[in-house]
Amino acid sequence: MTYPPGQGGQWPDQTGGQPQHGGQPHADPTQQQQYPGYQPQGFGQPGQQGYPGQGFPGQEYQGQGYQTQGFPQQQYGYALPPEQPKKSRKGLVIGVVGAVLAVAAGAGVTVWAINQGSVQAGAESPTAAATSLVSALGQGDVAGLLSGLAPAERDLLTSLNAETTKELQRLEVYKADVDPNKVEGFELTTKDLVFDEAAAERVNDHLTITKLVSGTVTVTSDASKLPYTEEFLDTVFPRGVPGGKKTETIDIAKVVREENKGEPIRIATVQDDGEWYPSMLYTIADYALADEKQDWPATPIPAVGGDSPEAAVRGFTDAALAGDVEGVIKLLPPDEMGVLHDVGPAIVDAAGRTEDSGARLVDLQTETEGVSGGTKVLLKSVTLDIDGERGTVTKDGDCYSADTPDGKEQICADDLAAKVGGKKMASDAKQALANLIKGMMANTGVITTEVDGKWYVSPIRTFTELELTALKSLQPEDIRALLKLAK
Repeated sequence: MTYPPGQGGQWPDQTGGQPQHGGQPHADPTQQQQYPGYQPQGFGQPGQQGYPGQGFPGQEYQGQGYQTQGFPQQQYGYALPPEQPKKSRKGLVIGVVGAVLAVAAGAGVTVWAINQGSVQAGAESPTAAATSLVSALGQGDVAGLLSGLAPAERDLLTSLNAETTKELQRLEVYKADVDPNKVEGFELTTKDLVFDEAAAERVNDHLTITKLVSGTVTVTSDASKLPYTEEFLDTVFPRGVPGGKKTETIDIAKVVREENKGEPIRIATVQDDGEWYPSMLYTIADYALADEKQDWPATPIPAVGGDSPEAAVRGFTDAALAGDVEGVIKLLPPDEMGVLHDVGPAIVDAAGRTEDSGARLVDLQTETEGVSGGTKVLLKSVTLDIDGERGTVTKDGDCYSADTPDGKEQICADDLAAKVGGKKMASDAKQALANLIKGMMANTGVITTEVDGKWYVSPIRTFTELELTALKSLQPEDIRALLKLAK
C-alpha cells in the first residue's frame, strides 16, 4: 500500500470534514457525534471476544489513549432518531468527517448493501479521491461511495452490508422494497471545500495527511424517510416517531479559526496499487497519535501470519495470553489492518510492559467453515494451564462442559436462557432469548483471512460476524418480543 503526496486545491461541492491537530486536545472522529436526527454509532473498542467459559482469549491492550486489538465494533443500518442533546458545532464537524470517511461503517448514517463485485475507484491524488467520494455521497450513491474508500476498507464493508440488510429485511425491521444502493433519510452536501496543499503531511510512501481549511458542510436528516417497517416503528415508538426534517450548516473556515485555534481538519489518504483513497482507519489512528502528541512511527511492525486458519488463531491466542502486543499485531491482516502495523510501534510503546496472564495454551482443537471474506474457526475444545492447574472446555453443539481441578460442569443454551430470563419473563421473550443464546453458543467463532499465502486473525470481521450470528439466530417474532421486553 502507498499514499499520495499532499495535493491542495479545491473540492467542488462535496463532503468533507475532519478533526483538528495542534496544541489543543484533538477530538477523535471515533467519538460519538450527533447528526441532526441521528444517533451515530461511531467506533469503539470492542469487548473481549471469546467463547462461553474459556474459548479463545482475546486480550485488550491499552495505554495512554491507544485502543488496540481491532477497531470498531460496527453497527450497520439506520440509527433510530433519539432525543436531541446539546452539541457543539465542532462536534458536528468531526461527525461530518466521520460521515465522509466512514459513512459506510455506520458513523451516524446508513450503509446499505452493495455487491461484492463492485469495481474499486481510486484516484491519481488524495484530493481527486475525496472528490469522487463526496460526489457519490451527495448523490446518495452507496456503491460509488464504498468503491471510493481504501480497497481493504471497502471490502470489509461490502462483505458485511449485503448480509446485514438481508437479515434485517427477513426480521421485518427494514422494509422489503428499500433500495439497497441509496441512503434514505440523510443528506450531506458540501460547497467550495479547500485543502492546504503546502501543509499536507507526507508520512511515508503510502500515507499522506491532507488538511481541510475552508468550505461549508450541510447536514440534513428526515426521520420520515427512515426505511423501517411500520410494525417495527409502532413497537418502538407507540406515540409516533419523534423528530422531522432537520438541517444544519457548518462554516469550516470559521470552525478552524475560532474553535480549532487555526488548525485545519485532517483527513488521511492512502495509496494502493498506484491510486489514492481516503481512509477511515488511518484517519482514526492519525487522531490517536495527535492526541498523544506523537509522530507516525518510521518503521511498521511486520505481518507474520500463520500457515493455516487454525495456526493463526493459536498464535494469536498464545501472544494474547503472554501479553505480547507486538505478537498480536503480527497476526493481524496486513491489508485491512495495515494501519495497526504502521502505528504498531507506538501502540507497543504506549502499552509499556504488559503483564503475562499466567495462562498457557496446552491444546486447542477447532473446526472451520467458510464465510463471506474469510474462514471461521470454531472451538471444539481448549485446554489451558493456569499457574500449574489445567482446565479443559469442550463444546458440543450449543452446550459447553468444563473440566477443572474444582470439578466438572456443563451448561447449555436452554439452561442459560432460563437463568437469564427468570420466572416472570413472558414466554415469547423467553423463547426469543433462548433462540439468541442457542445461536450464539453454537456458531460464535473467530474469522481469519488469507493474504499472500498466510493466514491472519481479522478483529473487525470477527466482531461483525458476531452481529450477523445474533441476527441469524432470531425470527421476526423474537424481535418484537425483545422490543416489548425492553420497554
